[in-house]
Amino acid sequence: MGQTIAEKILDDHLVDGELTPGEEIGIEIDQVLTQDTTGTMVWLQFEALEMEEVQTELAAQYCDHQTYQFDFKNTDDHRFLRSAAGTYGAYFSRPGNGICHQVHKENFAAPGKTLLGSDSHTPTPGGLGQLAIGAGGLDIAVAMGGGPYYVEMPEIVNVHLEGELPEWATAKDIALHLLGELTVKGGVGKIFEYTGPGVESLTIPERTTITNLGTELGATSSIFPTDEETRDWLARQGREDEYVDLQPDEDAEYAEEITVNLDELEPLIACPSMPDKVVPVDEVAGTEVEQVIIGSCTNGAYEDILPSAKMLEDREVAKHTEMIVAPGSKQASEMLAREGWTAELMAAGVNFSESTCGACIGIGHVPASDSVSLRTFNRNFEGRSGIEDDSVYLCSPEVATAAAIAGEIVDPRDLAADLGDMEAPGLEMGDSYSEGMGKDDPDIINPEEAIDDELIKGPNIGDVPIREGIDSDISGEALLKMEDNITTDHIIPATADILKFRSNIEKLSEFTLSRVDETFATRAKEAGEGVLVAGENYGQGSSREHAALCPMYLGIETVFAQSFARIHKANLFNFGIVPLEIDAETYERIDQGDNIEILDDVDAAVRDGQEEFTARVNDDWEFTATLDASDRELEILAAGGKLSWTKRQHQSGSGAAPADD
Repeated sequence: MGQTIAEKILDDHLVDGELTPGEEIGIEIDQVLTQDTTGTMVWLQFEALEMEEVQTELAAQYCDHQTYQFDFKNTDDHRFLRSAAGTYGAYFSRPGNGICHQVHKENFAAPGKTLLGSDSHTPTPGGLGQLAIGAGGLDIAVAMGGGPYYVEMPEIVNVHLEGELPEWATAKDIALHLLGELTVKGGVGKIFEYTGPGVESLTIPERTTITNLGTELGATSSIFPTDEETRDWLARQGREDEYVDLQPDEDAEYAEEITVNLDELEPLIACPSMPDKVVPVDEVAGTEVEQVIIGSCTNGAYEDILPSAKMLEDREVAKHTEMIVAPGSKQASEMLAREGWTAELMAAGVNFSESTCGACIGIGHVPASDSVSLRTFNRNFEGRSGIEDDSVYLCSPEVATAAAIAGEIVDPRDLAADLGDMEAPGLEMGDSYSEGMGKDDPDIINPEEAIDDELIKGPNIGDVPIREGIDSDISGEALLKMEDNITTDHIIPATADILKFRSNIEKLSEFTLSRVDETFATRAKEAGEGVLVAGENYGQGSSREHAALCPMYLGIETVFAQSFARIHKANLFNFGIVPLEIDAETYERIDQGDNIEILDDVDAAVRDGQEEFTARVNDDWEFTATLDASDRELEILAAGGKLSWTKRQHQSGSGAAPADD
């Protein structure tokens, strides 16, 4: 039987297990990346593991979230990250150089390689044929130390693309179409592999827009085959020698096949406040818009912003609408400037932002109260923009720019018809890239050019909390009962006033679940122990491990949920919190404030590999909960988390080892 592209890469990197869907596998990691909101903890954990240098082929540290450095804590974190990169042997991308996914794509992403990143949108370079996976920071630290990354072998889904996109439909609409059809849970436990004649019509930036948004489907990763378009793009970056031909075998078998006829797509938009609330743009046409933002890791390439510039040539942004362009990288900014498009955009009334993730997580460009914001981003979770009662829509740059011109949501096809002289600003294959590409990035410091050779820690940088084991007796109040699709933004918000404490868990924990119940952290501290209850898909969204670290710090030992998002479930294991699955009937019967006691000896049960646990509620009724875990995950849980478990592995001579072992 032939292999899919994903299976070929996994097979080439397999160190443990078999490529059977649902079975745990361990794979070797070639590249790792981390960013400033997760990186401080990654390097503190790397230090705690007593590592001496990076063992992967390449490690890259980016500073792309808190780039404005409005507080010394941000600047101290960036200096610490630069010192960690210099001390341990990683590339360092300076603040303002761009978003990790865009800059990594430009400089390091390579077909056939594996990439693990402490950011959920790490799968972006799948558009280049790289198998990239998002994970928690502790998993990154262990991988950098030479340890394999373990994941449940996903099913491989073939997304077969037919035809070509019509005018005004974009790659963003392909991804939004899939989100509308499959929902934010539709990709859980899957890798989406794109094939078919429609692939040939898509540029690399278009392909990476699609793989970026695969994260919102809950997918483990997404990947495209490579072709001459891939080779040409790498050549323009000065990296043609990294090209590898990657195609599925003719007799490759997929778990499922989804056909998308590109000819039939139209401009789409995701309505507030979930990426899968997708409708045709004309269904919400006429909605007044006060803010438009073009950019992010989804649509921040030069090729994403150029259509907006072409649409605004000799036109102006509506007087009641603010439009911001935030390029994904300095390279994109420089190319726009060299080609004269920056001046064109400014003349139209557009403001430029530094290349940063900021607006996506509510740091800067927060919408006004009771206003509509159109963004080319990947997430519009409630409150993520920085204001609780927000109204954020997700769309393509073309749809966003049409709204900026009209001052309201409008189908760009209708706007073009009204204006008469407006043509679809499509890009021709091979002509979509500036000749300014391919130069060395002056804002990336190579390991051999390291400025620092020892860690520099400011006063806000704390220690990594470690749980030494799990208790035999687990009981406590259900401190919070939550609905479906609770995101990591709910658990630990990433707004400016909170995110600056990301390397200070004691302080950061005060904001735990504050977006659900602002009294939670205080009540958890007073209780000293407790459990959480949630519905489906608990922990979706960002890979930030702080969403597990902070509840652990506050004494949470168990989360009862109907289902868990992949990365967050792994993070719960990594920090010694028992993730137990319950059915819908049990969820409905439990009330916040109930006392829940697990009747089993939890420590012994975990060590024995027990799958079902019995719990009693208020000494009144009982229910059964399930622990879905591999043998390795059970060992990690019994040890109190992956940090303690990995250190014990080192001491016993197995697993990832310090560089001098």
